Amino acid sequence: MSGNTGGALAEWRRYGLLPIAAALGYATCVIHIYGLGVFIEPISKEFGWSRTATTVGLTLSTVIQALCAIPIGMAVDRFGPRKLAIIGVVLTCAAFANLSNATGDMANWYLIWIVMSLASLPIQATIWTSAVASRFHASRGIALAVTLCGASVALIVFPFLGTELIQAYGWRDAMRIEALIWLAVAWPIVIFLFRGAQDDKKAIAAAAAEGKIAPVLPGMSLMDGLKTTIFLRLLIVALLFTFAMIGLNVHFPLILKGYGFTALEAAGLASLIGWFSIPGRIVTGFMLDRLRASLVGAVAFLLPGIACAILLFGGGSGMSVALAAAFIGFTLGAEVDVLVYLTTRYFGLRNFGGLYGGILAALSVGTAFGPLAASRVFDVWTSYDPFLMSTLVMMGLSSLLLASLPRPRPELNDMKEPALV
Repeated sequence: MSGNTGGALAEWRRYGLLPIAAALGYATCVIHIYGLGVFIEPISKEFGWSRTATTVGLTLSTVIQALCAIPIGMAVDRFGPRKLAIIGVVLTCAAFANLSNATGDMANWYLIWIVMSLASLPIQATIWTSAVASRFHASRGIALAVTLCGASVALIVFPFLGTELIQAYGWRDAMRIEALIWLAVAWPIVIFLFRGAQDDKKAIAAAAAEGKIAPVLPGMSLMDGLKTTIFLRLLIVALLFTFAMIGLNVHFPLILKGYGFTALEAAGLASLIGWFSIPGRIVTGFMLDRLRASLVGAVAFLLPGIACAILLFGGGSGMSVALAAAFIGFTLGAEVDVLVYLTTRYFGLRNFGGLYGGILAALSVGTAFGPLAASRVFDVWTSYDPFLMSTLVMMGLSSLLLASLPRPRPELNDMKEPALV
């Protein structure tokens, strides 16, 4: 344990700012997901659309991202994450601002969402997590937790900021201003502080030329990893979780407005999900470094079921809604952390980008159809209750699948990083 602690401290001394930069980059890649919820109602009202029609753009975008997830992951393995990150942050913010140019024509709406999806491809989660995983071994759980707190930041900032800007300037200018603010915050930090081991091409070449330890990352081949039942189980968990949880999060402010809360009250309560996801990530990261990761995930994934029960039967009071938001946030702070960590431990880092790209494809499919399904449920039943019931079931199944995973093979994580990397 002491050796592990010493290694962790050394990693944080050398690379402590990297997870912070990666967190802001990760928040950028979900601006159109976690930022959309407060825009659904004003857009639907202006164009006379159903909530399903408004949300379908996000579905289209994330389907495209799912199809490209493995190729993007392989590109990270080959070229490194830094260049993709620097370009992608600018393109993503510009594409989010471009959503404000919707004309009310559905073909136009589809087109600008296709642009949104293509712009955000270079900054998918694989980019940020692969860089951090390449620098941290002894403290990988906590480092990934800090990185993925970017989603927590997104949940806190984007709904509340969007609501304030909509009330002050209308939804179109709100999108443009929000994109500009976030670009000014995130891009400079990514430029100066974001660099994974894969990006140190000159140092790697110099180390090899001098006969030092070859910087070969341990792990399975891409095809061997894809063939395992472990990969299949992680794929199913990723799909079920994001289908339920992203649908729930995108529509959470609207669910609360159905209980009689004002738009600002609903946004404030919804922001609790983001606040509680931060301790959820940190606690989960701490536990992942010390306990059996699959069981940590299995327990964490049960909490949203409790949250759904509270929303269904808790009476819709401020206290009950806040408690539900806390449970949702805690697990939302754990889900990607668990999946990324398990991917690194079961398959190693040699082809992490490609293998996690497959998991990310499932995450994207769930993200694509979860919000759409929640919209459709509301349009048909004028209530979100059926969606909450299905979420309860899916979280239980996800927990069982994680609990069924075996222990990882230690040799897949026999990390020997060269001094210059």
